[in-house]
Amino acid sequence: MTKGYIFDYGGTLDTGGCHWGKMLWHAYQRVGVPVTEAQFREAYIFVERLLARMSIVKPDTTFKQLLSMKIQLELTSMATKGVIKQGYINSWQFPMLDDLYALTQAHTAHSREVLLQLKECCPLVLVSNFYGNIETVLREFRLDGIFSHVVESAVVGVRKPNPQIFTLGVEALGLRPEEVTVVGDSIDKDIIPARKAGCQTVWIRGEQWTDDPVDETQAGRVIDDLNELI
Repeated sequence: MTKGYIFDYGGTLDTGGCHWGKMLWHAYQRVGVPVTEAQFREAYIFVERLLARMSIVKPDTTFKQLLSMKIQLELTSMATKGVIKQGYINSWQFPMLDDLYALTQAHTAHSREVLLQLKECCPLVLVSNFYGNIETVLREFRLDGIFSHVVESAVVGVRKPNPQIFTLGVEALGLRPEEVTVVGDSIDKDIIPARKAGCQTVWIRGEQWTDDPVDETQAGRVIDDLNELI
């Protein structure tokens, strides 16, 4: 029986299971940025590695600021390589920012409703690979105060898929691993390491970063929407 939950954040609570790379790519398509998915993916990976390597994101950086930064860096990276024209960056950046931020607000509002109901029966902990500003982001989307503890990779010095980060979450709950259910969007980064830590698992199924087959049997349970947890 589940006595406590550990939730992932990015791709789970803010996109409904869709990988953020795909969220961004679909925004590029909607706005009409003239790039191929392969060109976008190269820029996306470059920016993610840049943000992980450099202290660009500050503890008080909001998600809207972070998202704007990512889009601008991606577009600039492609412009530097001559894929797009530098002068068009602003005309694409801000429509994409508004588009994606509105979607994120809708997803987090839905997640908030589910989390508040789950909180009535058991404690919740957040375990996330993030940039050191997750507390600011939680306040931004009214998700603060819901989790009894927040375990953020940039703070604790452990990143998924290391199972130790889930062990920290279990310890924060004060429960045995088998009494804890981990909910996440990534089989590799959430489900498999959570199982190694001894937890139960729920995979929220959504659009993945690649088209490679996903072994759903790795998860104890598969859902398509968080409200299936209630």
